[in-house]
Amino acid sequence: MKNRILLCVGLALTFSVNAQKKKKETPTPLINQSLNKTTATERLKALEIRKALEAKSLVNNVKFRSIGPTVMSGRVVDVDVNNQNPTEFYVAYASGGLWKTENNGISFSSLFDNEAVMTIGDIAVDWKTNGKTIWIGTGEANSSRSSYAGVGMYKSEDGGKTWQHKGLNETHHIGKVILHPTDPNTVWVAALGSLYSANKERGLFKTTDGGKTWKQTLFIDENTGGIDLTIDPSNPNTLYAGMWYKTRSAWNFVESGRTTGVYKSTNGGDTWTLITGESSGFPQGDGNGRVGVGISPKNPNIVYAVLDNQKNRPDDGKKKEEDNLLTAKKLRSMNSEQFLALSENQISEYLDEKRFPEKYTAKSLKADIKVGKIQVMDIVKFTENANDDLFDTPITGAEVYRSEDGGKSWKRTHKDYLDWVFNTYGYYFGTVFVAPDNADKIVIPGYQLVKSDDGGKTFQSMNAENVHADHHIVWINPTNSKHQILGNDGGINITYDDGKTWFKANTPAVGQLYALQVDMAKPYNVYAGLQDNGVWFGSSTNKPNYEWYAEGAYPFKSIMGGDGMQIAVDTRDNQTVYTGFQFGNYFKLNTANGSQKYLQMPQEVGEVKNRFNWQSPILLSRHNQDIIYFGGNRFFRSLDKGETWKALSGDLTKGGKEGDVPFGTLTTIDESPLKFGLLYVGTDDGLIHISKDGGYTWAKISDGLPQNLWVSRVNTSNHAEGTVYVSLNGYRDDHFNSYVYRSTDYGTTWQKLGEDLPAEPVNVVKEDPKNPNLLYVGTDHSLYISVNQGKSFMRMSGNMPAVAVHDLIVHPRDNELVVGTHGRSIYIADVSLVQQLTDSLMNKDLHLFTMKTINLNPRWGKVDASRKYDEPEKREYFISYFTKNTGKTKVTIATDKGLVLKELSDDSEAGINTVVWNYTINPAVVTDYEKHLNDTKKKDDKAIKVEEGEDKAFYIKAGKYKITFETANGVKSEKDFEIKTPERRSRRAMIPSAMNSPEAFEEWMEEEGLEGKK
Repeated sequence: MKNRILLCVGLALTFSVNAQKKKKETPTPLINQSLNKTTATERLKALEIRKALEAKSLVNNVKFRSIGPTVMSGRVVDVDVNNQNPTEFYVAYASGGLWKTENNGISFSSLFDNEAVMTIGDIAVDWKTNGKTIWIGTGEANSSRSSYAGVGMYKSEDGGKTWQHKGLNETHHIGKVILHPTDPNTVWVAALGSLYSANKERGLFKTTDGGKTWKQTLFIDENTGGIDLTIDPSNPNTLYAGMWYKTRSAWNFVESGRTTGVYKSTNGGDTWTLITGESSGFPQGDGNGRVGVGISPKNPNIVYAVLDNQKNRPDDGKKKEEDNLLTAKKLRSMNSEQFLALSENQISEYLDEKRFPEKYTAKSLKADIKVGKIQVMDIVKFTENANDDLFDTPITGAEVYRSEDGGKSWKRTHKDYLDWVFNTYGYYFGTVFVAPDNADKIVIPGYQLVKSDDGGKTFQSMNAENVHADHHIVWINPTNSKHQILGNDGGINITYDDGKTWFKANTPAVGQLYALQVDMAKPYNVYAGLQDNGVWFGSSTNKPNYEWYAEGAYPFKSIMGGDGMQIAVDTRDNQTVYTGFQFGNYFKLNTANGSQKYLQMPQEVGEVKNRFNWQSPILLSRHNQDIIYFGGNRFFRSLDKGETWKALSGDLTKGGKEGDVPFGTLTTIDESPLKFGLLYVGTDDGLIHISKDGGYTWAKISDGLPQNLWVSRVNTSNHAEGTVYVSLNGYRDDHFNSYVYRSTDYGTTWQKLGEDLPAEPVNVVKEDPKNPNLLYVGTDHSLYISVNQGKSFMRMSGNMPAVAVHDLIVHPRDNELVVGTHGRSIYIADVSLVQQLTDSLMNKDLHLFTMKTINLNPRWGKVDASRKYDEPEKREYFISYFTKNTGKTKVTIATDKGLVLKELSDDSEAGINTVVWNYTINPAVVTDYEKHLNDTKKKDDKAIKVEEGEDKAFYIKAGKYKITFETANGVKSEKDFEIKTPERRSRRAMIPSAMNSPEAFEEWMEEEGLEGKK
């Protein structure tokens, strides 16, 4: 419940202004005209560039491990279920790709990881082909602040193994895909169009040749797109479509307009007719927001429409406030004399209602106004938005309409308002689902999930304690309507009793990270701020599995609700955490004792009201962790661990823009690790400032950079005091070019980096803490690195999909790269070898990296009888090398006297490679090897035997050895190594140290012969 409440507060803060506006006409969209929209041609070319940067990469063999988390999942946009076998279904995630389960959600496999985009708006599966034919409409249509744009349609005919791009490239966001029930070549698509710009490629589209060509059969205007679509299952010539007017910018969202409505086609979608016009019984005018449609399969004349009605609720005739009750609206019309004439009681009641700090009293405010220190409007602006005079009446909200004559006429089904279904952010929802066997049973996803069994007259909640808020998709079993599959911001839930109880099916790691952080514990913990799922932390060694069900505790722990944002951790105790949720609501937490303190930024009446970004930046000083930096539109600092705060700057932005989304805010802060008080900040409106005195004075340094771009990151150098990196992002203008810059003179001049990067918005740039030439860049589609200070880049994908990368951290002690993705949770890779990619090393034809110590293990060759039915145990020792050559590389393991014990072969790529050895030797050399061992043993030592193991293999013994690599073109390199007999410790002595980490515990279990035992 905590998550739901905080989410509601945050989103209501975002859009309550616009949601309750009194609209007189359809507004002109607010669009930054200074940035050109990136074309689909450029974006599809970016895919080819991405592939090329992978092909030339030196680090393709550096693998990532996923540590989750999984249990909180991520936003689901669609499910498609095999009606004949409901344990088999596909799940589409907003930014986590497509997944399939064949066991009712116990496990999933991913299917859409490496195309031009991973974002999905809707899917459609042809189950007549046993689920092999899948259509994907890319680009999430929920119009959230992280709804990534797609590149049209994809089709697979082999169950998702391979994909074909099928056009509609410029549609950006697709609301619905419908397949013809009998003709596999006919498909209809409702396309919403661009999120942040106007375009003509929106509306309704149809193909009759399997996607080779498309015809736009319904177009209204460049801001009205197709959001929903349904078909009469008994007559595929009859379709209903929801069309929605909306515009969005970084600072404003207009989510309704007069062109919103429901359309009907009776000729297979070739032509369409508006059926919600005047005299239809359906609402008219600019208040019509997102609309969804649903048809009853049992009685196709019955059609439902759910509307996000943005109109103000009509005056019910009751007096809403006493004449002497002071309101913001009244204050706005007052002059100083009128305010001074108010009674102190009236003013005090207003101050209490608006939660003014105690230092402000009716008497003190009157005194300040009397001498002209403040104005009446300053009191209003202290707590109210500048648009508050436009709304005093709440919006109508979610409404359900029903037609019983195929859309000729409509009636609202319910008398009461459907409060807490859509709230003020109905743009995020807007679908209705009709039970196939009962025309009166409907389910409405929204902030809450509600159902009606009487055709929409009354509704009941279907939420339960383990069901996340914010619902998007429901599948209702056609033969048992009590069985439903639900997709929401918290993943997948399944019920068999009509929503009384639900279970989660959240095994994929599809978390949508905004930010991450690490501490210095051993092993270190990773902290994640997640979209709509709060802030969690867990061990960097976590291996996602099912053991936690038996143990009763999930390995990641939640420490904050709402939308999880940026995190700072005091590494002196690894327990004190500063984090929060949207729009600057941050706290000081202690993960050990659960204490919590709100961080209140200073605000004085008469000052410009504080503005805070969706992700407000927070940073602990690298030089003294008692000092905390925080960003709104001003720069704040605390010297006492967040107990008190001071604003050290004026407004560091361009002053904000009028709208219903806070804009003109700091987005990123960094401090040089080489000099205390050398600070940089970046803003959402494209400014970067530097302070060389701890934040007391600031200078703008962004004039030499592209203007009007969101500053997604500033990153100070670990190696040169005057060097700083920045990444800029045009996502909120549908401008997807990549921007990475470096300055070596404190921002006086700038050099563009990454000229070879694809057209992908950049979210983060980081310099490696060990290698000054090594840079990491995270974009909306991948991770890239440069080994030459940004002159050129290569993709670092390993086994990580083409997912949006929002944050990156290189752990300074463990040399691991932690990657926070917006769609696939957290990945970690050991970059200790990558950090060694210097010019001198890369100029070598062949280089062998230092080999890790090998301790002889008495368990080698033994088979645990209790695990005889398990998969055979893999014993793997990874030996890494660098080569400039491709082809077969021969690896020889020999004694120090030259006796060859094992030969391996590796298919080398240019760059870092790894060959795997299982500690075994060639059986043919056992006799000679045994003689060698006995010739070199100490005189009084017992004779050494090389015996066949229980697994029928022979294993190497302690001693000194040599490993030789020879590339395909004959270049050789060798290295000595040793296998040691480890000092044996008693079980009693070993147990405490084994508890330090899962790895240590596993090692102890193996040495004691206890593998697989609890």
